[in-house]
Amino acid sequence: MNSALTANQQRVLECIQRHLTLYDRAPTLREISENLGLSSHSSAQDYVEALVRKGALERLPNHRGLRLPHRSRAPAATQLPLVGRVAAGSPILAAENVEAHHGVDPDLFRPRADYLLRVVGLSMRDAGILDGDLIAVHRSAVADHGRIVVARIDDDVTVKQFEHRNGRVRLLPANPDFSPIDIDPERHAFAIEGLYVGLIRPDAFASKFQRRE
Repeated sequence: MNSALTANQQRVLECIQRHLTLYDRAPTLREISENLGLSSHSSAQDYVEALVRKGALERLPNHRGLRLPHRSRAPAATQLPLVGRVAAGSPILAAENVEAHHGVDPDLFRPRADYLLRVVGLSMRDAGILDGDLIAVHRSAVADHGRIVVARIDDDVTVKQFEHRNGRVRLLPANPDFSPIDIDPERHAFAIEGLYVGLIRPDAFASKFQRRE
């Protein structure tokens, strides 16, 4: 985080960075407001003006005239592989599971994203993760209690909240229509594949960063 920016200014800057990465254009004030839940377009305008004053953004002479400083000299964003429905028993990043590669900068996420995973189903609906969303995942074999993770249970891969207490592991949905999954090490082959670090909604502007410090 730029130490000269407030937390809210940093959120707006990240919002603009992601939109530039995905669409090669800056978002409108309306898109910024809707994405970050700001009270009005004027609030978004105030944040943008502050970012321009502090040198975090540059203004161009057109109606969407915003860019990152020295953006034209920056290297192209790293391609992140998009993983679709994972074939039973295969590694997540096996060739048969990768649908495409997207020019999304991995460093827009904390920790850094290693791949995108297409969500199937609504078990994490109340956490804002919907069917068809693309989630950014940081590869990791360990996770803190309460973290949303990508986990493998036998031949299935799922996105759930990780609960680990008193030696017991459960995977919790964020939708009352679904039941928790209790992991029995004598019956299940279980592994954490990665940490959920953000979300992209394909049919709309990237909705938000969901970070855990």
